Amino acid sequence: MSTDPLVIFTPSGKRGRFPVGTPILTAARQLGVDLDSVCGGRGICSKCQITPSYGEFPKHGVTVQADALSEWNAVEERYKSKRGLIDGRRLGCQAQVQGDVVIDVPPESQVHKQVVRKRAEARDITLNPSVHLHYVEVAEPDMHDPSGDLERLREALKAQWGLEGFEVSLPVLSRLQKALRKGEWKATCVIHKAPGSPVRLLDVHPGLYEGPLYGLAVDLGSTTIAAHLCDLATGEVVASSGVMNPQIRFGEDLMSRVSYSMMNAGGDAEMTAAVREGMNQLFADIAAEAGITEAQIVDAVFVCNPVMHHLFLGIDPYELGQAPFALATSEALRLSARDLGLTRLHPEARAYLLPCIAGHVGADAAAVALSEAPDKSEDLVLVVDVGTNAEILLGNREKVLACSSPTGPAFEGAQISSGQRAAPGAIERVQIDPVTKEPRFRVIGSDLWSDEEGFAASIATTGITGICGSGIIEMVAEMRMAGIVDAPGLIGSPEQTGTDRCFLDGRTYSYLVWDGSAEGGPVITVTNRDIREIQMAKAALYSGARLLMDKFGVDSVDRIVLAGAFGAHISPKHAMVLGMIPDCELAKVTSAGNAAGTGARIALLNTEARSEIEETVRRIHKIETAIEPRFQEHFVNASAIPNAVEPFPVLAREVTLPTATFNTGAATESGGGRRRRRRG
Repeated sequence: MSTDPLVIFTPSGKRGRFPVGTPILTAARQLGVDLDSVCGGRGICSKCQITPSYGEFPKHGVTVQADALSEWNAVEERYKSKRGLIDGRRLGCQAQVQGDVVIDVPPESQVHKQVVRKRAEARDITLNPSVHLHYVEVAEPDMHDPSGDLERLREALKAQWGLEGFEVSLPVLSRLQKALRKGEWKATCVIHKAPGSPVRLLDVHPGLYEGPLYGLAVDLGSTTIAAHLCDLATGEVVASSGVMNPQIRFGEDLMSRVSYSMMNAGGDAEMTAAVREGMNQLFADIAAEAGITEAQIVDAVFVCNPVMHHLFLGIDPYELGQAPFALATSEALRLSARDLGLTRLHPEARAYLLPCIAGHVGADAAAVALSEAPDKSEDLVLVVDVGTNAEILLGNREKVLACSSPTGPAFEGAQISSGQRAAPGAIERVQIDPVTKEPRFRVIGSDLWSDEEGFAASIATTGITGICGSGIIEMVAEMRMAGIVDAPGLIGSPEQTGTDRCFLDGRTYSYLVWDGSAEGGPVITVTNRDIREIQMAKAALYSGARLLMDKFGVDSVDRIVLAGAFGAHISPKHAMVLGMIPDCELAKVTSAGNAAGTGARIALLNTEARSEIEETVRRIHKIETAIEPRFQEHFVNASAIPNAVEPFPVLAREVTLPTATFNTGAATESGGGRRRRRRG
């Protein structure tokens, strides 16, 4: 057995033994740990920053001494004195292994810096999982009772647990005799029992086995795949993780992927293989992060939109690309995880897919309905799951309506000139002074505003890299409130707006947010094309909601719930200024976080909830926006900021919006003088 020091990386959980003197960066590369480096280990770029942890780590079985890494060296000192280094951090290319050590790779040091903003919301859930342990004592065979071991196990489970029969796979049957004899005719059975499914024997452990069992609640989105690993005995979320959906390389939005399958023979199979491979890696990573074996994961629940649903199942989504948008099946599915190509779980693990509501309203919307329960609400509640494809629910105890709206990827930073996904360095909050037109902002990874002392130091490792989805929403809304953008969506000239941050950019004007060119950074601007992209996305979202209100026969709603990973980061005020959502008291606009993921977790931990949501989905009335004439009418009106015809009286009490229209050449009413300020 190797006596070399043990190096453990978090959050990946990857570990290995390396000779004394091995640089941490080298160890990371050999293990496939996501640790960045641009300069090839010369101590110049500082991309490989790591945080060593010292002390006792019972979970990892190691004690890390103070001298586990080589001493701080001149290269690190030089970098810290010139550019700054957070206390406790080391450069992975300089720090060398001297003893057992636990190394944390901070998000900004990871090559793939995507921040998957999907988390398990705190929620009370009745625990009734589908998988349980049953300890039994089995009668020994003898010459007078020639029945087989399986038959006597069935009798024991019936007599001792009241379980009438079960299905068993050949691999489990092949292990049965050895387990019974090793346990001296005492065994612990892993039993799967859920409504609509036959009882199954998933595994047999010799003697008394009290080890934990785990399940996965998985939200398979167009852009990200998020998973929550839950202890089935306690309901606790022991680990959460996410990855970019690898299908993005085939198209950012759903229809692009449908088109890819139409135009490329075997394209659907390619995308199926890609998403399953990504999911397997995610499951392996989350098991490692939690310090458990993959074989302890015995159940999984999946929610996804219809196109992802079909591609995950290996069904060509061709029919979803054209009217009448027919699903291969809309029913809930109970499958073997193995049949879905999921190999990083227990070999007998089960998979449950929530039902889809309609051809463009998927199992993710069903999960939101399970989580937010609009059918149990006394108030009329509008639930909007904001994503590349927005799912919208409107209802109360009387009835629930549902539709989807193709918002596209603009809200996630795609198709925006300085846009990016949520990652350290991305602008996520914005304020623009209505008089000076000067912006201040916050970036992911720092708690300081850009005009606060210490901001530059706080972003030394990330820089300012672009604008993410929540940032672009606030940016456009703030530009509208400050009189930089008019209601039709046109950015004004310096003379019209009173700031030289507005500059001629081709045939239209753009707004300068940040000029980092002096330090080798990006120049971040908002262009008129960016405004158009946001207008189209928000108009699609609003029109879907307004169409459901028409069908319900109402002009207002009592409250609005913004769901989805992205929805959790949207400012209600800015969303309303933009005209993303209907006019409503701001206090009545709340965030549900990742409601689809929460619904998946409820279905995982309470099998009765699976029957409940299947019944609820049967009662939801689906509205197909593609064939509704009024959708286009609402869309045209909603293209204005906030809206060309809707009055928005509640918003008017909160915010006074400038009324100038820039294509007339008139100056905005709130120009506030033409102050010239140094850019950046």
